[in-house]
Amino acid sequence: MAVTQPYHRNRRPFITGGFLGPNNMHGGYFRHQKYAQTPDHYIRGLDLILKDLINVFDYVEPSDTNYDTYSFRIHELLFRTCVEVEANFTAILRENGYSKSGMLTMKKDYYKIEASHHLSAFEVLLPLWYGPQSPRLPFADWTSAFKPLSWYQSYNAVKHDRLQEFKSANFKNLIYAVSGLAAVIAAQFANWTFFPGPVRLTMGNSVNDGMDVSILEYFRVKYPTNWTQAELYDFDWQTISTQADPFANYQY
Repeated sequence: MAVTQPYHRNRRPFITGGFLGPNNMHGGYFRHQKYAQTPDHYIRGLDLILKDLINVFDYVEPSDTNYDTYSFRIHELLFRTCVEVEANFTAILRENGYSKSGMLTMKKDYYKIEASHHLSAFEVLLPLWYGPQSPRLPFADWTSAFKPLSWYQSYNAVKHDRLQEFKSANFKNLIYAVSGLAAVIAAQFANWTFFPGPVRLTMGNSVNDGMDVSILEYFRVKYPTNWTQAELYDFDWQTISTQADPFANYQY
């Protein structure tokens, strides 16, 4: 049996195919005010990180050969990005009714989002990159069971011992972290823009690479295709949108 109400902050395909349902009629659910609390707050977080990443590219060429480059600027942006990933994870869990006393952790709490969003299957492509390490699957370590994300581990290592672990705040971990944030945002909001922004360098949707342009028109994203029939959406948004709360909580 398919899912008859959309979950909070969870974009997934319809049983009839595509993400908007037949005749693109049912995509309005992720623009509803109860779908997500202040989505622009989280998208703006990605927007500011993206602007600073592009500034880094003025000094560090986006290439595999520069993976080991590290600096205080990269360190700062890696930290902000991982905090932003955590903020999105917390919002997804909280708005779906998940509660827990104490600090949320990647292994015990955030990993649960793999079941609802299939993050391990997201591929993220930067528009300009020199070398074979693109596109990336930033959550690939979660494909079959929990494994620590190397870029997130590096962030934690530097956070707790910057002197000894400073080299872990490198370009590779930053790129994977930003790709991970782009995937988490896409898993919630696709490429819907909730506030006006500048036109960015993008490959558009005319490129036949099996990917879609992402929110903020910078990254390209390939969405998961490994949904089961029981996980797909099957509802008439025009009908259920009149309910006081047309959304369901994902049972984490």
